[in-house]
Amino acid sequence: MVQARVVIAGVKSGAGKTTVATGLMAALARRGLQVQGFKVGPDYIDPGYHTAVTGRPSRNIDSFLLPEETIRELYLRAAATADIGIIEGVMGLYDGRAGSGAGSTAEVARILKSPVLLVLDAASLGQSAAAMVLGYARYDPRVNITGVILNRVAGERHREILQKAIEEATGIPVVGCLEREADLEMPSRHLGLTPAVEMEDLDKVLDRLAYIVGKALDLDRIITLAERAEELSPPERPLFALLPVTGRLPVAVALDAAFNFYYRDALDYLESRGADLLPFSPLTDTRFPAGAAGLIIGGGFPEMFLPELSNNTTLHEDIRQKAAGGLPIYAECGGLMYLCRAIKDLDGKRWPMAGLVPAVCGMQKRLAGMGYREAVTHGSSILGPAGLTVKGHEFHYSRLEVEEGYAWAYRLTDNNRLEGYASGSVLASYLHLHWAGSPAAANNFLAKCRAYAGS
Repeated sequence: MVQARVVIAGVKSGAGKTTVATGLMAALARRGLQVQGFKVGPDYIDPGYHTAVTGRPSRNIDSFLLPEETIRELYLRAAATADIGIIEGVMGLYDGRAGSGAGSTAEVARILKSPVLLVLDAASLGQSAAAMVLGYARYDPRVNITGVILNRVAGERHREILQKAIEEATGIPVVGCLEREADLEMPSRHLGLTPAVEMEDLDKVLDRLAYIVGKALDLDRIITLAERAEELSPPERPLFALLPVTGRLPVAVALDAAFNFYYRDALDYLESRGADLLPFSPLTDTRFPAGAAGLIIGGGFPEMFLPELSNNTTLHEDIRQKAAGGLPIYAECGGLMYLCRAIKDLDGKRWPMAGLVPAVCGMQKRLAGMGYREAVTHGSSILGPAGLTVKGHEFHYSRLEVEEGYAWAYRLTDNNRLEGYASGSVLASYLHLHWAGSPAAANNFLAKCRAYAGS
């Protein structure tokens, strides 16, 4: 059976694809459909909104971090029990890594053989909108743009002009039109939207989004277009069909308002290899779960919770003692910040942290690092031997002031820069990895956890 699916792509960043994609998911879910959300790229925040409106964990699909076969497997695995898959794009349709198109929405649409709905910011546009859509449709004939959604339209007359021009010039139907609605904008901060987990009025915001988008889009026509997606073949060597492991392995995972940047499929992969993931909160728990044979601290917004994190000194001491005993500890971005000696806020105030990484992390107003990275382990670590290649992504507004003798974790292949910290049983870095895209690193980490559990 062909799995109904459609990509929601934008002509540019800020065109409104997150509003449209999340609202479409919500409107379809309110019709009683099982909707599976996906996000192209490494973004952690948009999937939180998808999950909130569908009741199903949203999944990231990233063609830089993941091989093509793995992308197909993860899509089919997540969508197997859904009626329709809605795939939100990233940036503009053809925008990818360093202008190459790698990692772009278009590349993912080709891999998944998915129809594309193009979201166009129509503010102040007339006939030129048709030229834009025609250009996007002809730029790569392998990308199947089957519909257009107009956003920020001034009114009915404006819609008529745009729709007539686009459909006559391209033959592509306009399947929705959103007028200017200032209160549809969702709150944001320096890494993008405010995470869904932090929004007190989330249900109210999403209910309004579902109502407005549901009225503005031709849902029946969109479903019909989605049902025309070509059939996907399962991979010949599926990642999740490896030999079963013996025994379960308890691994603590920091999960709260400060630390919640995780790829759901990455966690699923760890579980498929025997991990029992035990969530805990560095904000409120004084100890992480008893019996844990490993610790993972993902990214998030620790800078928004500095007093709470800094004052939880009992947990700091527990983590230091466990590290001294050889507990494998893996941390990414916000987790790296938490493991530093201290975090300095924008006013220069120091907030003491767990102290495993010999560095002070300083917040700044300007973006400090962003982009895809290929990295090679600088030495032997909990992720494996020296020379292991991994792929990741970084996006942060902080820098490290490292102490003398700092033990670097990686060397980046594109600029030869040293990155991260690795010493003993600890590895912490600004890089976000996807375990399903770096299975060797994941397996090596779990092997270290098993060795610790048996020691």
